[in-house]
Amino acid sequence: QVQLVESGGGLVQTGGSLRLSCAASGSLLRINDMGWYRQAPGKQRELVATITSGGSTNYADSVKGRFTISRDNAKNTVYLQMNSLKSEDTAVYYCNADIKVSPWTSWETNWGQGTQVTVSS
Repeated sequence: QVQLVESGGGLVQTGGSLRLSCAASGSLLRINDMGWYRQAPGKQRELVATITSGGSTNYADSVKGRFTISRDNAKNTVYLQMNSLKSEDTAVYYCNADIKVSPWTSWETNWGQGTQVTVSS
């Protein structure tokens, strides 16, 4: 069974930085796209950034120039470096990944359990 485990969330002041990590564990064959999403209280989950297996990235307009997504394919891990944090970045951050566990199964989207990021002014 594949699991995605996030780490790195916490409390930071406005203008500060945090780095989130998300590692996939378990028996898997291949990981395709990976990404970060967030959900603030009372709001819908929204895309933050995605990265393909080849390293192409995509960002929400609200985080462009401040956040950087990267991945280490050897470690099955995706990162989110968050700089110049604002109060509106406060949310639970979730990672996801499209994973194939064997040649005979289809691609499945897996989600982590979420990690809280709180930005205080």
